[in-house]
Amino acid sequence: MLRRLHHEQPESFAFTPENRVWAEAQITKYPEGRQASAIIPLLWRAQEQEGWLSRPAIEHVADMLGLDYIRALEVATFYFMFQLQPVGEVAHIQVCGTLSCMICGAEDLMAVLKDKVAEHPHLLSADGKFSWEEVECLGSCSNAPMAQIGKDYYEDLTPERLGEIIDEMAAGKVPVPGPQNGRYGAEPLAGLTSLTDYDSGKTQYNASAQLAVDLGDTVKRIDGTEVPVTTPWLDAKTRAGKGKAKPTAPKKTSAAKAKAAEPKPAAETTADKTGATKQAAKAVSKGKPATKPAATPSPAPAPAKEKKPRTMTAPRKSGADDLKLIGGVGPKLEATLNELGFWHFDQIAKWTEAEVAWVDARLKFKGRITRDNWIDQAKTLADGGETEFSRKARKGK
Repeated sequence: MLRRLHHEQPESFAFTPENRVWAEAQITKYPEGRQASAIIPLLWRAQEQEGWLSRPAIEHVADMLGLDYIRALEVATFYFMFQLQPVGEVAHIQVCGTLSCMICGAEDLMAVLKDKVAEHPHLLSADGKFSWEEVECLGSCSNAPMAQIGKDYYEDLTPERLGEIIDEMAAGKVPVPGPQNGRYGAEPLAGLTSLTDYDSGKTQYNASAQLAVDLGDTVKRIDGTEVPVTTPWLDAKTRAGKGKAKPTAPKKTSAAKAKAAEPKPAAETTADKTGATKQAAKAVSKGKPATKPAATPSPAPAPAKEKKPRTMTAPRKSGADDLKLIGGVGPKLEATLNELGFWHFDQIAKWTEAEVAWVDARLKFKGRITRDNWIDQAKTLADGGETEFSRKARKGK
C-alpha cells in the first residue's frame, strides 16, 4: 500500500512543554551518538499529541534528533501505526479484521462505522469527531470481535453496542473499555468452571480496563500532564535539571553474584604459620585456589585533545558548498556547521584528529563525523568528484 503525506498540512508543530520534557528524557536512554534510536517513541508521542503525524511534526522530531528529514519520513511512512492523515478529534476507531474477529462479526462492525462515521476508512465523519480503519490482528482473539478506540480495547462487541459507544463518545462520555458483554476478562461468559479459587476479580474491572478508568485518558490526546515523567535511569538531581546524568548501577549477573560469594580474607587473622588467612586456608582445603590480590585496573583512556580548525566568517565569493551532499549532514547540521565557520568541502577535508574532536564536541551527537566518514566524503567532493550519497542527493533535487 502506498503511503503518502496528507495533501493538507498545518504550518507548524511543536511539542507541548510537558511533552518536550518527556521527549528529551527518552533521548537520554540511548548512548552518545545513538540518540536517533529514539525516533519511534518521539514520533508516537507527536501522534498522541495531535492525533496524526503531519509533515511539520515529522520534521520537528527529525530536528530534535539531528536527522535528515528523509530518514524520519522513511520511518513514519513505513509503519502503519503512524496515521499520515487527520483523524477524528474525539476518536479514531480501529476494527480488527483478521480471522477470529471476522468470523465473529467484524464485517457487521464495519457496516456500523460506514453508516455512522464515513463510507470509507481514513475519512472524517461529517462533524469531524470520528474516523475509522480496518487493521490486522490486535491480539484479543478470545474476545472477538473487538476494536481499539483511542488507547484501549473494546471487546466482545455487537453492532448495537458499537453504535452506542460512538453515540456516548460523541456526547462527551467515555464508556468503560474491556469486554462489553459482562465478562471480566476472557473467561467463559457464564463464569469460571475450573480454578475457581483463583478468581482474579479483585477490582471492579480487569487490570487493563481498570487502569484505563483510573487514568481517564482512553480517548484523550496526550499532552504530557497525565502522569509524571519517570526516568529511572537518571538520578533525582538530573530529573530536577541540576546535574548530569549518572548511570544506574548495573544489576549483578549470576557470575558477579558467584564472585561476590567467594571467600574474602579476614583482616590480620591467620590460620597457620605461613600467614594464610582462615578463608584462604578453608578455600584450599575445599580444592579452591587461595584468594589472589585484585589486579590493578587499567587507567581510562585520556580524552582526545581538541584543536580548533581554521574557520571562516562567511563563505567565499563563489558561494557556500552544499554540505548536505555529505552523507550524515542534514539541514540542521549544515546550519550548525555554518555557524561554527565551516562553509566548504575543502575545510572539512583538512580536519585533523584533534580538529575533529573540537568540532565533535560542539555538535549535538558525538561520533557522527567519524561514523559517517565526513572527511573522505568531503575530499572527494572538494576534488570535484561524486560519492554514492551525493549522486543520489543531486538526483533527488
